[in-house]
Amino acid sequence: MATTSKTGATYNRTLITALTCAMFFMFAMTTDAVGEIIKIAKTDMGLTNLQASAFHYAPMIAIAISGILLGFLADKLGRKTTIIIGLSLYGIASAAFFLSTDFYLYLTLMFISGVAIGIFKTAALALIGDITSSTEEHTTTMNMLEGFFGLGAIVGPLLVVFFHSRGISWTYLYLFAALLCVVMVIAASFSKYPPTVKSTDEPINFGRSFALLKNKYALGFSLAIAMYVACEVAIFVWLPSFLTGYTGTEIAVMFATYAVMIFFILRAAGRFMGIWVLKRFSWTSVMAVFSGVIFLCFLFSAIFGKNTAVFLLPLSGLFMSMIYPTLNSKGISCFPKTEHGAIAGLILFFTAAAAALGPFLMAFVADVFGGGDMRIGFMLATGFAGGLFVFALYNWKFDPANTALEIANETEYQ
Repeated sequence: MATTSKTGATYNRTLITALTCAMFFMFAMTTDAVGEIIKIAKTDMGLTNLQASAFHYAPMIAIAISGILLGFLADKLGRKTTIIIGLSLYGIASAAFFLSTDFYLYLTLMFISGVAIGIFKTAALALIGDITSSTEEHTTTMNMLEGFFGLGAIVGPLLVVFFHSRGISWTYLYLFAALLCVVMVIAASFSKYPPTVKSTDEPINFGRSFALLKNKYALGFSLAIAMYVACEVAIFVWLPSFLTGYTGTEIAVMFATYAVMIFFILRAAGRFMGIWVLKRFSWTSVMAVFSGVIFLCFLFSAIFGKNTAVFLLPLSGLFMSMIYPTLNSKGISCFPKTEHGAIAGLILFFTAAAAALGPFLMAFVADVFGGGDMRIGFMLATGFAGGLFVFALYNWKFDPANTALEIANETEYQ
């Protein structure tokens, strides 16, 4: 379907939306399969827990660095060019997994992949503002894209398990990702994208993302997102360890066995459901209610232990589903489209930094104060969930971003 932008240029909205959904699916497929990859790599390569955990930290740190330093590329070079650069780099790094079976090669390639994700994801996030007609449509579109991310997070681990059960290396997951990149780069190259509107008021460079830290909306939404991500990552990184050795009823043991998979499925389903929910209720009330339920899930799990956590933490995925894409969307929408790449990069920095730091801090407090008991780690995660709930309550009562979003609807989306 051809669509006309505000500048009068036409572009294929349906195709580029599909390509963006495919990007979210593809990089979730690899990044969220890391738990299964770590489990296999530890045995096959004789790695320690610390070495194997680098498969998670390396790409997260790289995404954070790339987001804050290279987010401006989407505004400077344009969304299409930046997406093609990022996908090309990601595809090359993914294909290079077959050069050797060396641990340090894998680690280097995962770091490069993280840099590539930071490049094309910030451009994809900035692109959403170019193809939507209001801040409300921006939010529902973001939830749809994150729904495809959720599907990728389910498919990736399943593929790794499928390969391993048949004696096939987990690196074939990256070969599949490389092939998807080739298809997407070709499709993007021949697709018409809306023109990127550039600001002439100030230079477009990496300092722009840092400068946004002075803005209350940028900092507020980024910190809220960091607290949310610390909660989300806590589940798929540490919940299996928390539930190790669990015994209970047949259904409880089933939940324990498939806890992370249940969490991912509910998170993906909830993000598509979010499109319906956000059309009927205010986003501020939805965030407050859902973050409150998440906080209670963590609180009861920390207090009552495994018998409660085995059900509540996987089920929290349904209520987590709309938090990240909605906060991300509103944070970006508070700014002019000429800055969407920079603000997306800043938010991505906080996202990836929290994804790396949160699990580390949980492990630290569990080892130091609990003798390795991850229940203590989840007490810290409960604190993250409580911080998110406080933010959501404040946002519900005072709606501080309302004026900025109304101005954006009038000046950026009309």
